[in-house]
Amino acid sequence: MLADIHNEAAATRYRIATSVFFFISGLGYSSWASRIPSIQQQLHLNDAQLGAVLFALPIGLILTMPITGKLLGSYSSRKIMVFGAMVFNLVLSLPGFTTNIWQLALVLFCFGSARNLLNLSMNAQAVQVQQLFPQSIMTTFHGIWSIAGFTGAAIGYLMVSVNVAPSWHLFSVSLLLLVFTIYYYPRTFPDQPVQSAVKKPAFSLPDKSLLRYSLICFACMATENVMYDWSGLYFEKVVGTTKPSAVAAFVVYMVAMTSGRFAGDKLVKRLGIQTILLYSGWLILTGLILSVGLPHPLTAGLGFICTGLGVSCVVPLVFSLAGKSKNTNSGQTLAAISTIGYLGFLVVPPMIGFVAEVTSLRISFALMTICGLLIVMMAPGLAKEEK
Repeated sequence: MLADIHNEAAATRYRIATSVFFFISGLGYSSWASRIPSIQQQLHLNDAQLGAVLFALPIGLILTMPITGKLLGSYSSRKIMVFGAMVFNLVLSLPGFTTNIWQLALVLFCFGSARNLLNLSMNAQAVQVQQLFPQSIMTTFHGIWSIAGFTGAAIGYLMVSVNVAPSWHLFSVSLLLLVFTIYYYPRTFPDQPVQSAVKKPAFSLPDKSLLRYSLICFACMATENVMYDWSGLYFEKVVGTTKPSAVAAFVVYMVAMTSGRFAGDKLVKRLGIQTILLYSGWLILTGLILSVGLPHPLTAGLGFICTGLGVSCVVPLVFSLAGKSKNTNSGQTLAAISTIGYLGFLVVPPMIGFVAEVTSLRISFALMTICGLLIVMMAPGLAKEEK
């Protein structure tokens, strides 16, 4: 009995500590994002220059992906996680102190690399902690990331309102998050690296057994980032609303996605992972069809809610399933899947702009229904993976 109580207390401690690292990731990233306009003004960058320099962050993230996978095959996820968090927090303090575009580009490249180290390792840690609980807890971790994102955006708005320089704002946040990192690291799950049965080069595509997971992640992450980048403009240009209403539409989408993540674990307990993934695909497909077919504030807003609920649980649940793979350790598996997933996250949103330029933004969103359809087609094949 005492042993059971001790094990339960330890599992809860690991869960709380892992949740804190998800919060660190979300708060740090949204804090940086909230000060992009201020830093653009500080460095006197035009929109083209800003767009070019912002691309350094995803380049750093993508190039570090296979390296992180290799590291997670040699070291425990908690060690990579704390190292990634330390570097992430330190680099977060630097953008406000840059004086030219090249310094900012270098900082953002390092920021993307550190963010990848932190995000992959904390998801690998979450997969390990999940195994200590009989019920699903994965979507809640990602819900905490979303809450942290809202918190960082709110703090950023406050800092801009009272004219706090981005240098001191980001430095203060990074210092706070560094304290959290140091304090909660001893409370994380002490896992051990599991070597893959098959040696692979650093830059490699996922195994065929993981391809289905990768395609689902690609479709979900593409949809998620398209909604981040284009939902406001869609309401302005296609639905024909004011800018405040367009912002409200984006907030509605974000609230739906966050709410879905906190409800996801309870739904998994009742329906199972595969069923939730299938329903998620249908929600994305239905939401986008509704937004495109009936581009009016009420119907398009309802479509955005469906889309937000649809994308909310897909990635964490795919990570949870794929982390059970016997061929590689969870960190390497997540790295392989994330490589394909992040291609959707990075490549598809710019393509939406190109298609919209040639045709219309409404047609671009219509093409995005393919992502929902892809998830609907792929999800049933995961039945044999769910135990």
